[in-house]
This record gives sequence, structure tokens and C-alpha cells, in this order.
Amino acid sequence: MLRVSPATDEIRMSTEAPALAHCDTGISGLDQILGGGFPANALYLIQGDPGVGKTTLALQFLLAGTSKGKACLYVTFSETRQELLAVARSHGWSLDSIGVLELSNFAQQLTAEAESTLFDPADIELHDVTKIVFDEVERLKPARVAIDSMSELRLLSQSALRYRRQILSVKQFLGAHGCTTILLDDLTTAQSKDDRQLESVCHGVIALRLDELPYTAERRQLTVRKIRGSDFLGGPHDYVIETGGIKVFPRIATRGRPRDFAREPVTSGVEGLDALLGGGLDRGTSNLLMGPSGTGKSSLAITYAYVSLMRGERVALFIFDENLDLYLAKATSFGIDLRPFVVSELLYVQRSDPKELSPGQFAHSLLHLVEQNDVRMVIVDSLNGYSKAMQDTKMLDLQLHGMLSYLGQLGVVTIVVFAQSGFVNEFRSSMDLTYLADTVLILRHFEAGGAIRQAISVAKKRTGVHESTIREFKVTANGLSVGKPLLQFRGVLTGVPILEPGSGNMEDQEK
Repeated sequence: MLRVSPATDEIRMSTEAPALAHCDTGISGLDQILGGGFPANALYLIQGDPGVGKTTLALQFLLAGTSKGKACLYVTFSETRQELLAVARSHGWSLDSIGVLELSNFAQQLTAEAESTLFDPADIELHDVTKIVFDEVERLKPARVAIDSMSELRLLSQSALRYRRQILSVKQFLGAHGCTTILLDDLTTAQSKDDRQLESVCHGVIALRLDELPYTAERRQLTVRKIRGSDFLGGPHDYVIETGGIKVFPRIATRGRPRDFAREPVTSGVEGLDALLGGGLDRGTSNLLMGPSGTGKSSLAITYAYVSLMRGERVALFIFDENLDLYLAKATSFGIDLRPFVVSELLYVQRSDPKELSPGQFAHSLLHLVEQNDVRMVIVDSLNGYSKAMQDTKMLDLQLHGMLSYLGQLGVVTIVVFAQSGFVNEFRSSMDLTYLADTVLILRHFEAGGAIRQAISVAKKRTGVHESTIREFKVTANGLSVGKPLLQFRGVLTGVPILEPGSGNMEDQEK
């Protein structure tokens, strides 16, 4: 491409490739993955086992075309028109604007006729089927075409060579007529996993997968294997099929531009805690509250939320382990009423069931909420419940790392609660995520004076100095309190402290 510089009249060759026109898929998450949709006038393969949503995706793609006034054609070998209409009705769609070419019974009729001839039945059937499809394209002049499914054409071809020639013929004809085409393949007639005829011919390949897990809802993932001449977001992406169609949740990657924010400390309003943290939790950081059940982790997170809400900042609270009413009642028990903030929509509360919510769906809803509502603090309570949605701990590490990094770029204070198993002396964790957090607070039970008490300490803080002391931590009807450093004990973090000689007792020092 030649360009002329207006200042010097110099003629130079542009190295920039012309931008490709894209056809939106009708699925916002998939369009984001594909960088705007499918590059136009090309052939794409949608493959996956029966039931993964190939037909639904194809119908959404065609309906997106008709919404822009484009003619669209659905060629069906495997389903009848009535079956196709039933799928559309389940999503509340009308297919009146889409041309439907039904060939589900055509192959059977051709086979019967071919048996009385001297020619190879495959040659007769392929020729007639191709002619019918091409004639319909000539008549309708569609901008978008979906062919369902390629398994039928594979059976009609009867040989790999004839099948490849047929695909090339379809590709060349539809490309010459300006069609953007998707081919659906359920892989039921593929001879082996190495059967790559379709993948090699098509401009792009999208694989859909359905995993059935015990005691949870099924999990669906989409992977873009290739798109020629266009960038795309690789890797697996969660998706769901709901009334209204497919929703895709792109995996977490760099999104947009970071916000400008001052990395200032966010105080808790609890004097001893702010001193322990060297001023507070800093904006744009991830903070892990870890310890066994009952040490006050959720109470500490609620206190931070309340102080931020009182400053007029929006807070998002994601609960996995408890009933929402019980959670709000817990806050009320130590003097914090969060309900007015929920009513005013300053506090967004979402109760999530890890059995029903995929990890990608959760991450998408969290980030969307933060971006659309200028949320300044995010609390996840707890990571244990969130981890149940992830079947692979390594995947949890990667997704959590991406989510925390992106929230940090937005200046969000992220607080993650993590419950360790065990009560006293023995603490076990199913995962080690302390390296991901910028700040780690450790809460513990310990025994002293014939009573169970709680202690708090800061294990690390990347963004500044902090105390290395261990302080007593209390949750009372009047709120939280953090006492003086427990100098008279050693072994507090083990749960069985030893009183140092000559140090007196805790009651004396509290006085």
C-alpha cells in the first residue's frame, strides 16, 4: 500500500497491514476473545461433542447477521426444521429472518436411488447435495452461512480424499460469494483424533468442551485453536448456555488501561491494627487474612468494608461460605449495620454457590462490577469456597494471580479471607497462596489464663514497613480491638504459648 507524505510529497511503502473486516458473533464474550468477531469472507470450524452448544452458537451468529439486515442461511443435515425451531423457541428466538435448508432426509433418499445405478453412490450423493446447497446460496445470496453438521458430509464422502475435495469445493464457492461460513462438527464420524481434514482447510477453529463433575453443575469451556490473519485471546474460556443463548467469559488478561490512583494507606479505624500494619492497607494491594475458624477474619474484613463505606467508597462483597442474612447479622453483633449501604447500593453483596458458578463466570462478574461501578474495595469470603469451584489448584493460582493483578492496577483494595484447617497447634492449608498477596495477616487462637484468646500479626507487607509483633485481637459487641504486643509470651502462633519468667500475667499487663 502506497502513502504520500503531505509535508514532503515523499512516496513510501506502508508496512501496516490493512485492518480486516470482522463479523460479530452475537456473543459479546466471544467477540472480545476474537478481537471483534470472525474475519469476514472465510470458513470457520466449530467442533465438539453433542450437547456442547454448537447449534446455539450457530443460530446466534446468524441472528446477529439478520439484525444488521444481512441475509443468512442455515443448512441442516442432522436436524429437522422442527427440531431447529424447538432450539430457537427455548431461547425465545424467531427464525423467520433466517433461511433454513433442511437436508436431513435427503441422504437417505439418494442412497436408495444410487443403489440402482452403476455409479459410485458417494459421487452421486455428493454431487446432488452440493448442487442443492450451491443453488440455495445463489438464490438467497447470504452474507452468513452455517452448515450442520460436517459428520454427514464425511459419511457421504466415504473416503478422506473425496471428503477433502468436497470441503475445498465448499470453501471456494462460498468464499467467492462473499459468505462468512461456520461448519459444525460433532466428531462422531471422525476416524481418529488425527483426522485433521477440516482443521487444515478452515481459516479458524473453535473447540467446545463439556465436563461433567460429581455433585456440581457441568462445566463448559471454549478454546480458539486458530484464526488466520487475526489476533485472538488463547487459552480456555468458561461459558454457559442459558435462556437467551451462550455467554462466554474470557479468561483474565490485561484489560484496558490502569487507573491513576494514589497508593495511600486505607485505615481500619482500629488504632492498634493500623499501628501493626504501619498505617493500614495500601490502595492497589491484595491482602490475605488467614487463620483457623473463629479467629475473627470475617469480622476484620467487615470492619474494613464499613470504614470504606463511611468514606463514601463503593465496596463489593462476595460470600461463598455463609448465608447472607447470617453474614449481615454477624456484622450487627459487633456494632456494624451493613443493610443501609446495601439499600443505597454503596455496598454490592453477592452470595455465590461454588457448585453452580464456574470460576470464569465468577471472575467476569467481579471484574465487570468493579469496572462499571468504580468499586474501591473487594472482599472475597472465603477463598476456601472459591477454591471449590476450581478443580485444579494450579488453575486457581493462575486465575487468582490474574484477578489480583488487575484489581491492583485499578487501585482496588482486595481482601481475601482464607480459613486454615485445625484449631490449636496444628494448622494445615490445602494451598499456599501467601506469595500472591501483598500483605498477609495471620490470626490465631491461643490459651492463656484459662481462656481461649485470639492473636493477630503481620507476616509480610510488600508496600511498606510493619510491626513484627504479635498482638491480642478481640471481637466484642462494641467492635474490634487490638491490644499491646504480647511480650510476656512466646509460642503464641503455635496455640500453646509459654509465659516468660518474671513477666506477670496478661491481666496485670492489660491494666
